[in-house]
Amino acid sequence: MQPEVAGLKELIDPWMRTISACIEAAGVGLMVLGAVIATVSFLYVGLFTAGWPDAFRRYRANLGRAILLGLELLVAADIIGTVAVTPSFQNLEILGLIVLIRTFLSFSLEVEIEGRWPWRKAAETPTKTDEL
Repeated sequence: MQPEVAGLKELIDPWMRTISACIEAAGVGLMVLGAVIATVSFLYVGLFTAGWPDAFRRYRANLGRAILLGLELLVAADIIGTVAVTPSFQNLEILGLIVLIRTFLSFSLEVEIEGRWPWRKAAETPTKTDEL
């Protein structure tokens, strides 16, 4: 590696690690905040408006959405963190495994929230020509 590039990498790496850590913290914070908001909403809807069965369905959907958004941020942080360290096949394999697991979790949560496969969404949405 050229001396200028090595010096630049040493300057950038701490910033990339800090950015990655901040995004990870935001992802975890978002999941926690989402869980708190979903719980408060669950209690309010259950006690004062729609009743417990509807409140439970909304709670699961809201909690799932918060987890999905947090997972997206965690995947972004993992990618940035992997770029910050010296790339190696082992680091890329670990990143690939983490992204694969989190993508599977995201997919599973999406199916749980929507109650259908993602590719079924387009087939079930009526178009303007279908409504006529």
